[in-house]
Parts: sequence; C-alpha cells; structure tokens
Amino acid sequence: MIEVRNIHKSFGPVQAVDGISLSVAPGEIYGLVGADGAGKTTTLRLICGALRLDSGEATVCGYDIGRQTEQARGHIGYLSQRFSLYEDLTVLENIRFFAEVRGLTANEWRPRSMEILEFVGLAAFKDRFAGQLSGGMKQKLGLASALVTRPTVLLLDEPTTGVDPVTRQDFWQLIIKLVSTPPISEGNGGSRRGVSVLISTPYMDEAARCHRVGFLRKGKLVAEGTPGELRSTLDGQILELRGKPLVSIRHLAAEVEGVEDVQIFGDRLHLRAGRGEAHLVMERLSARIQAAGATLESVRSIPPTLEDVFIMMSVE
Repeated sequence: MIEVRNIHKSFGPVQAVDGISLSVAPGEIYGLVGADGAGKTTTLRLICGALRLDSGEATVCGYDIGRQTEQARGHIGYLSQRFSLYEDLTVLENIRFFAEVRGLTANEWRPRSMEILEFVGLAAFKDRFAGQLSGGMKQKLGLASALVTRPTVLLLDEPTTGVDPVTRQDFWQLIIKLVSTPPISEGNGGSRRGVSVLISTPYMDEAARCHRVGFLRKGKLVAEGTPGELRSTLDGQILELRGKPLVSIRHLAAEVEGVEDVQIFGDRLHLRAGRGEAHLVMERLSARIQAAGATLESVRSIPPTLEDVFIMMSVE
C-alpha cells in the first residue's frame, strides 16, 4: 500500500530525511519510532504530499506521490500531530467541512459521518463545539475526519501524545479494529479489507503493538523488523540491577569491563553487556560495588524491551 524508496528532504543545511526506504503491506500497522527531530513528521508529510521530495520515490496504492498527487491523496487519511480542525465548529460540522472539501455530497457524507462517529464513540457529541472537547476526544474527531473519505491508508503522526492512558488504550483499540475489520461498508454488498496504518509514536508500548517497527535516527532508518525480531538483537545482553545508592552504582557499573551502556529505569538500572559477557559482568560488578561500600540488592538477566533496543540504537 505504501512504497518508499531512498527518499531525501533537506531544510537548508539540515538533512531531515536521509535515504529512508520502507514499505507497508495491506492491513499492516507500521510504527515509526525516533527521538524529537529524528524525521518522523517530515517522513509522513512527504508520503502524503504535503512536502515535496528532494529525491527518491514514494507511492501510495500504486500512485506516485510526486506525479500523481491527487490520485494518491484520494487513498490517504492523515491525522497531524496537533489538532488542526476548527474549534468554533461542531463535531459534525468539522467532518462535513472536510468531507465536502474532498468532494462528497450530502447524501454521501451524512450517513458515513454518523457511522464513523458511532465507531469512534462521538455520536453523542456531534453537536458539541470542537473547542469544548477533551484532548482525547479531539484526537478521535481528527480520526473521524480522516476516515470520512474511506481511505485505504492512514498516516497518523503521534496521535496519542498528551492524552491520558485510558484514551490512548481506546484510540489503539480503534486502530486495531480499522486494520482487522473496516467499520464502513462499501455499499451495494461490497466489502473492504482493513486499512494500512503508518504511525509515528514516542511510546514503546505502542510500538510493541505494531506489526513492524522502524527506528529513525537523524533522518535515517537504522533498524527495522517485528518487535520480536528487534528485541532478539539483544537476547542475553540486558541485566537488571537494584541497589543503593542507585546513582553511585550507575557510575560504578559504567566503569566495569564488558558493560556497553547503563540506563536508569525507575528504581533500577538496565545494563547492556557485551555479547556472551553477561555472566562475567555480573561477577565484576558485584565485586566493584562491594569494594565501594554500596549495596547490591539484586542483579539478573532479563528479556530485552523495545526501549532497550531503542536506547542502543540511539547511542551507537
């Protein structure tokens, strides 16, 4: 559904997107993960045609985004990072505006709108001004507006940033439903496959819900694969350590031979050991901490998380 090959985009001396290639299959959720400034938003804007490519190719449903922009956009639903609809219009008026801009008639947009509002849980709020909605409801309205044209591809730019955990969960349930069972029928007895989703997110728990994940760093795609494949790159290398004082132990651990990185995770440390050195690192670390007069409460090997993988990719 989406094919991106070696795309580039610069803003003056800044190379925002530097040779990214990726593909998204029908019914797939692909997550783009990266720190602020890594190129996630720029990549999505290039794919939807909001920005012009410097070089490379991007196609949506077989249409070249540079040469067949309108045909490609006809298949895209786009939800930007910030709420971009009209706060002085009601929920239904916002959807109507977006639908009519895209050429839908009243006979088309009205029944679709009500069905979509039921799907996202906003039917009871159709006459409420958008400016009076909570942050999570605004994001659901943005999703509803993106769905009114029945897109086959959804581009979602950090759609759950700043909303509460319950709303994040609700939003993801909607995305999963869209991919597995489209909420809007084609009419005339026809049916559709689930949409394909390309989503950027700063949350590792959300990345773990995606079928595949791509890690971006400084405009480059530095790793790609299923969450399981990415985690397997660190099998046997992550140690969890508890002790006091934690900051002092962190400095001690960073000096131990075989420790490649140390990060604080709440009330514990995650250490990345060199491949095959985890056992030796445990012994060296215990001796060093005891000699320094600190207290080691526990140290054990644990399965790596996507956050461990992301931190590794960020510091290398």
